[in-house]
Amino acid sequence: MIKFTDLNLDAKVLKAIAEAGYDTPTPIQAGAIPPALEGKDVLGIAQTGTGKTASFTLPMITLLGRGRARARMPRSLVLCPTRELAAQVAENFDTYTKYSKLTKALLIGGVSFKEQDKLIDRGVDVLIATPGRLLDHVERGKLLLTGVQIMVVDEADRMLDMGFIPDIERIFKLTPFTRQTLFFSATMAPEIERITNTFLSAPAKIEVARAATTSDTITQSVVMFKASRKDREGTEKRALLRGIIESEAENCTNAIIFCNRKMDVDVVAKSMQKYGLDAAPIHGDLDQSKRTETLDNFRSGVLRFLVASDVAARGLDVPNVSHVFNYDVPSHAEDYVHRIGRTGRAGKSGSAMMICSPRDEKNFAAIEGLVKMEIPRMEHAMSGKTAEGETVSEDSVEKKPARRGRAGRSKKSDAEQPAEEPALPDAIDTAAVPTDAAPVVVAVAVDNTQPATPEREQNSNRRGGRGRGRSRDAQPRNNGRGGATLDASMPDFIAQSFTERLLAEGRDPSAGNDTPEGDKLPSIAGDAEDLSLT
Repeated sequence: MIKFTDLNLDAKVLKAIAEAGYDTPTPIQAGAIPPALEGKDVLGIAQTGTGKTASFTLPMITLLGRGRARARMPRSLVLCPTRELAAQVAENFDTYTKYSKLTKALLIGGVSFKEQDKLIDRGVDVLIATPGRLLDHVERGKLLLTGVQIMVVDEADRMLDMGFIPDIERIFKLTPFTRQTLFFSATMAPEIERITNTFLSAPAKIEVARAATTSDTITQSVVMFKASRKDREGTEKRALLRGIIESEAENCTNAIIFCNRKMDVDVVAKSMQKYGLDAAPIHGDLDQSKRTETLDNFRSGVLRFLVASDVAARGLDVPNVSHVFNYDVPSHAEDYVHRIGRTGRAGKSGSAMMICSPRDEKNFAAIEGLVKMEIPRMEHAMSGKTAEGETVSEDSVEKKPARRGRAGRSKKSDAEQPAEEPALPDAIDTAAVPTDAAPVVVAVAVDNTQPATPEREQNSNRRGGRGRGRSRDAQPRNNGRGGATLDASMPDFIAQSFTERLLAEGRDPSAGNDTPEGDKLPSIAGDAEDLSLT
């Protein structure tokens, strides 16, 4: 069996390793360290939790043992996808450089530029950074990458997921062509393979496990969950999570709970706190000092439950995480591998449990296809129950209130509607009526079925003054009112006024064309000026 003492590492590094309690390298370490010490490019592919960080930190410290850094020109560069992973790599360097005189700087977001500029100005041997903050310093003219001898890209597949590949390509072009490149990833997507073919020169490829495999030390299970009612899904799902945690009892010493959305991270954490579970959230919107404090409390055991987004899914090394709970099924199948890789590390056993709702079944099937195994289904008493543990019946569903009328107005009966006195239309021009004409009695029929209200009058005005259901293009009709030919533009009350007039004079409105010539009703064609009232 290979030991660290067989890998030609610097004596000071070996001493620090021994004090840290390590004796035997993991397969990825045993495969990557020798070619890295020879100055070759390395392409390492291994599942999460296998010790990839030490695979590049240990040879870097040995190779950088000689030489001195110059101001603003770091000698080596380590790129990480998240602040947490970058901070963890920096901690590993502190551990392994205990007896080496190497300087480092950590460039991540959420920290003052001023403090980082001071470190860079002194000159650093190892620069650990996230891509965005690194390019910020380069664009400000505070950093030169022309002195980089060794460049490391950690968790490259996560870089791809987060959209950092264009930034990575840009950073590669800012470094010397003669640099040594160490490239590590858990999976090999086509885009990552293209980058390795472009920027790595004849790399030594070390693949210690099939891409996207899960550790045998992790016990996996899933609870198929269906809410009793759509508007109670969140409440019942959080109750199910608490029920699963309670069923694990003392076996669950601590756990990371993963959610897909930042909003759910906060909601789940507050819900757990409400029910007496020691939990705290961590996601990208939190201040960096708060994120660091939360992680430190979780690592030290002060905090039992860490509710996290995928910002914490990659590379976080907490040695003794007993459980991982996937509150949501991850959208990308690869994220499942990295999430559950937070438990069962360094040969220890762990448990990974997931809650799957009906809308997540497609993503769940993709996960089973990726890991090439059927994840065992777990029955739980809380599945499909409410927070109180009782099934929701149809009778308990609240009835929606009856829909109200337009603009929030309730419809009233005809008797309740106030009747307004109708006004005469503007179409009658009194100036056109001869002064010697006999007085005309106009009878107006009031239709109480659709009373005029201010709102109805306003709507009528918006439609150009036309009444409801009446069109100017309507065809002429007789309406059974005798020989009068009624044009479409004649309102009903005008036609009725002539009928009333005939009745008042003792004439028969239904006589039609039999009426004497002088008594026929005139043909109304539109304008009031054409009326011949005799």
